[in-house]
Amino acid sequence: MTAAPKIKGWCPGALRPMQSGDGLIVRIRPPGGTLTPAQAAAIAQAAARHGNGIIDLSARANLQLRGVTEASHGPLIEDLRTHGLIDPDIETESLRNLIVTPFRSPPSIAGNPTSDTRHPPPPNGGEGWGGGLLANIDSLAATLTAALARMPPLSGKFGFTIDTGPHPVLTDASADIRVERSADGRLILRPDGHPFGKPVTDLAEDAIAMAEWFVASGGITNGRGRMAALIAKGVVPEGCDTAPAAPLPQPTPGLYPDGAMVALAFGQIQAQTLAALAALGHDLRPTPWRMLLLAGATRLPDIPGLITDPAEPLLRVTACTGAPGCPQAQGETRALARALATHLSEGRHLHVSGCAKGCARPAASDLTLVAMRDGYDLIRNGTASDTPDLVGLAVQAIPDHLKAPHAPSL
Repeated sequence: MTAAPKIKGWCPGALRPMQSGDGLIVRIRPPGGTLTPAQAAAIAQAAARHGNGIIDLSARANLQLRGVTEASHGPLIEDLRTHGLIDPDIETESLRNLIVTPFRSPPSIAGNPTSDTRHPPPPNGGEGWGGGLLANIDSLAATLTAALARMPPLSGKFGFTIDTGPHPVLTDASADIRVERSADGRLILRPDGHPFGKPVTDLAEDAIAMAEWFVASGGITNGRGRMAALIAKGVVPEGCDTAPAAPLPQPTPGLYPDGAMVALAFGQIQAQTLAALAALGHDLRPTPWRMLLLAGATRLPDIPGLITDPAEPLLRVTACTGAPGCPQAQGETRALARALATHLSEGRHLHVSGCAKGCARPAASDLTLVAMRDGYDLIRNGTASDTPDLVGLAVQAIPDHLKAPHAPSL
């Protein structure tokens, strides 16, 4: 019987890295959700000099440098501190769990500048992806970031989103308190797991009050706790009666009013690829979809290692690091996911997880494979922690259960 994976209850940081199978994981939280070209170049250089040159984009829109050692950790921190990428202490760093929407275009450039038919325009000709409501994103993010220091003690994974475009785009991102807009443009604060939010009068004070309500209502147990779990018990803060605007679908690679969106296979980028992107001179906005937005770019970059075609089959699969990179993984993940990508029909998603934690994708997938010591368990329409429909599948048997006609054999 496979041992249950160990749930740490906290996420790695830069000052408090996490040990993995290939060394320390050092997580960089981009200030306000944006990296300047100089900051991106510094991260690339630090990853190559002090780590193994591999950088992961996390589901919380952070960058994780891999292969760092105890000896190289200190010099890495000093290199990044000079670029404003390191918090003053671990406590400050751990509080800064904030995902900011990458879309901030003013209405004067709304619309899709590309005529490439491989990259169709966003819904409504791009109008939903930009607009005047986005202009104050940075100030809202700064306000909420400053308020985090006054929050009550929260669990290590408790997080926030600033998603205040005309339509939210971060609905599926991991967060507990969401700053969104109603259909008529009002700012609302929505507890994760509840369909309605509360109109905002003072963002900082209202966010602190909702966090205090969460703690007072029993949301924290043994130092852990998430908003959706509390809401599922039927406990809801008063005044949450305003629906957010209808969400937009997850973006795909292509051109948007804000710039060029590029994807990365399994959310992983090599240091030299990040350095090449930084050299283009655009701010980079990491996203929870493991894509990067090159702010202001009007052309898709032609750089090896990037996915720019929205029809690329690898965009339909998610996979964690797997063995041997993660000590909790029971088997390999990414080579298998890559081999299975062409077996999936359009519109279906496959998640390959090294263990039942499902770190790479907390949300449900059409198909989820979980590595076990005796093969792979298959879960349909669920998460890695759900009860499997089939257990102990050999690699050769998996394609028969993906139901994609005329798929090539492994």
